Amino acid sequence: MLRMQSHTAAELLTILSARQLGDGQVVFAGVGIPLLAATLAQRLHCPSLTILFEGGVIGAFVEPGKLPPSTNDQRCTRRANMVLGSAEVLLLLQRGYVDVGFMGGAQVDQYGNLNSSFIGDPSNPKTRLPGTGGGNDIASLAQMIVAMKHEKRRFVEHVDFITSPGFLRGGDTRRASGLLTGGVFRVVTDLAVFGFAPEGGRMQVISLNPGVSREQLQDNTGFRLDFAADTGVTEPPTDQELKMLRELDPEQLYTA
Repeated sequence: MLRMQSHTAAELLTILSARQLGDGQVVFAGVGIPLLAATLAQRLHCPSLTILFEGGVIGAFVEPGKLPPSTNDQRCTRRANMVLGSAEVLLLLQRGYVDVGFMGGAQVDQYGNLNSSFIGDPSNPKTRLPGTGGGNDIASLAQMIVAMKHEKRRFVEHVDFITSPGFLRGGDTRRASGLLTGGVFRVVTDLAVFGFAPEGGRMQVISLNPGVSREQLQDNTGFRLDFAADTGVTEPPTDQELKMLRELDPEQLYTA
C-alpha cells in the first residue's frame, strides 16, 4: 500500500490513537485529538463504535468539516442516539458501560498517572492547570488511552500531582486503593507507542515510531524506559488514514 510520508505530529497522534480502538466499544472522548481519533476509527474500522461526550451526547456522529468546538455544542447532537445530562453520562461510566476513555495531561509518569492540575510544589505551584473535569472519573473507571506530545519535562518519574490515576505506585497499589476496574491501556506519542507491564503496571515501549531510535526516545524521557521483548516499529500513516483525517479536519483546527 502506498503511504503518504508528509504528516504533522498531531496527525500522527490522531491516527495512532484511532488504531487503538476496537469495533463495538463505547469510548468517552473530548474535543481535539480524542474526538478526531474516535471519529476516524468510526469511519475506517469501527462502524459500531459509540462515542460519548461529557456534555451528554451518546452515539455522536461528527460530520466532516464540522468539528464541534466543545462537547456542549449542538453540532454534537446531530444523528446522535441520545442526549442526556452530564450526570447521567458519568453514571453510565460508574455502571461499567464505558470501555475506553481518551486522556491527556501536562505530565505523565512511569505508572501512567496523569497531572492536569498544577506544576511545582502544591503549596506554591509554578503553574496552575485546568484541573480534572471528568478526568478522574474516566481514569478510575475505564481503560485509558493517553495521547500527548513526547517531551522530557512531560514524561517524568513522578507527577507533581495525580489528577487522574494510572497504576499509582505500581504493583497492586491501584486495586489496593479501591480502583477495581480500568487502568491505562496505551500511551501514544509522536515518538512511540507504550503499553504497561501486566505485572507491576510500569510503562514499556511496544513500538518506536518510524525514524525514532531507542536512544532518542530515552533522551526525551525523564525516567528509565523498559522495552517489550518484541518491540517493533509503528506502521506509518496510510494514504487512506490521512485522506479521511484531512476530510474530517480540512482547516487543521486540531492537526496543524
